[in-house]
Amino acid sequence: MPLLVEGRRVRLPQSAGDLVRAHPLLEERARLLRGQSVQQVGPQGLLYVQQRELAVTSPKDGNGATCLTHCDGTDTKAEVPLIMNSIKSFSDHTQCGRLEVHLVGGFSDDRQLSQKLTHQLLSEFDRQEDDIHLVTLCVTELNDREENENHLPVIYGIAVNIKTSEIYRASFQDRGPEEELRAARALTGGPMISIYDAKTEQLRIGPYSWMPFPHVDFWLQQDDKQILENLSTSPLAEPPHFVKHIRSTLMFLKKYPSPANMLFPGNKALLYKKNEDGLWEKISSPGS
Repeated sequence: MPLLVEGRRVRLPQSAGDLVRAHPLLEERARLLRGQSVQQVGPQGLLYVQQRELAVTSPKDGNGATCLTHCDGTDTKAEVPLIMNSIKSFSDHTQCGRLEVHLVGGFSDDRQLSQKLTHQLLSEFDRQEDDIHLVTLCVTELNDREENENHLPVIYGIAVNIKTSEIYRASFQDRGPEEELRAARALTGGPMISIYDAKTEQLRIGPYSWMPFPHVDFWLQQDDKQILENLSTSPLAEPPHFVKHIRSTLMFLKKYPSPANMLFPGNKALLYKKNEDGLWEKISSPGS
């Protein structure tokens, strides 16, 4: 079954720009999203999704499920069916409602990585067996701005209000819990995984395993410029916290070259649940 916009079959392959020009409503939605002011979100009531993670949940009344994920082109062919299965296992969309997709991110980068990822995602969604309605497309050239002759994204982060399904521009001071542990898994090549169990309302981290990061001492000795140029796919467009984030992740990988027994005694997951203040709290000590 096809990818649809306003009930009409999307003709692929098309660039994001061509696609919105063929569907003015998509262009208008992208314009409105870009024009929003950025809201500071969390830490109360926030479930932060890192690179190559997905989380599915629904409001307390069970009225509509939401899946939020951060795809980076590692294995789009495997990731899109995982996203689809995660959302379908959570909601009976065949009885009421429909499957909708919102794609936000990327920009007009020199290496055309964003364009490639956008095309992969649209093609894979188009290949799925269900009707999928493309509601928001704010990617590549639609999420691009120029500053001092450099291309940069307009939108760096988004949030979803689970109750209203509203998508809005957001920034986050808190990216936890276990931010470094989760980032280390992604940096060492871990695949897309689900991190949240909506039935128990628990964030489930691990157990993970990885190989020692090659030349970790060498990378930790490099200056910010070297880290930015070598460990980013788009050095000129990274947010201010990028180098600090990579350094702390590398330090974590140096400290835990093999995480299994050190971080996950008894090979058990780390479990977190929201407390009454809406903040994550550890609910199981490893190995207990």
